Amino acid sequence: MSFILYDAPQSTCSQRVRFVLNAKGLRFDEKKLDLLAGDQLKPEYLALNPNGVVPTLDHDGTIVIDSSVIIEYLDEIALSSENFTPRDPAKRAHMRALMRFIDEMPAAAVRVPTFNLAFLPRFAAMSEDEFLAFAESKPLRKEFMLSMGREGFPQKEMDAAMQRLRRTYERMDAEIAKSGGPWLLGKDVSLADISLMPAIVRMADLGQEATWQDLPRVRHWYDAIRAHPAFKPTYYFGSLLTERFPRLRERQTVPLRQRDADLLR
Repeated sequence: MSFILYDAPQSTCSQRVRFVLNAKGLRFDEKKLDLLAGDQLKPEYLALNPNGVVPTLDHDGTIVIDSSVIIEYLDEIALSSENFTPRDPAKRAHMRALMRFIDEMPAAAVRVPTFNLAFLPRFAAMSEDEFLAFAESKPLRKEFMLSMGREGFPQKEMDAAMQRLRRTYERMDAEIAKSGGPWLLGKDVSLADISLMPAIVRMADLGQEATWQDLPRVRHWYDAIRAHPAFKPTYYFGSLLTERFPRLRERQTVPLRQRDADLLR
């Protein structure tokens, strides 16, 4: 089987797919897109993925888009010693319900601190007309960009995002307790864990690991996912925001609600 993955190193959705490919030992060609340069909006890429986002998987000419869909697809077509979908229909349904929750809550919430802290300086440097043109060119995220604007999301939005993430950690803790852990569904890592992984790693990268330190099950889950053999090749150098934007590392001791404003000074 031949796989081409169109992705971006720091893209949380791309990291999900890279993890599954690496865990299953599937060799793939990686076509890295520069999202800030607008590679995902070029006509040749939009012909593959009309949503204008990453990742996109090309499997022997079959194009699969959306990270949640791609990781389920890979788990179905590439059976190996490392499979992530429960055989039991009830557990499989529960996994998919968790995946919907993850896409709705932490995967969406983590974009707010990500854009405010890492990407906003790029947009702040644009003229208003340049920014509007860039936002209007986004097929899937136009409204998100326009609500952010060149000055970033207001503190109210940052606080709401952090509250949604906190509810996610509490839901994780409850699910692990119910299943017996160490994973969300019990003793085996599932696609739900892989779906959740990039949002948790992103918040740790932004210096927010302390926000789940009162939840030992979540701490153990985080240690376990980082110890998985697929983690290191997935998070190669340049995959973390602090590796691409060193200024973020310098600010990690500053509380998150202050940092977004400070970074633009």
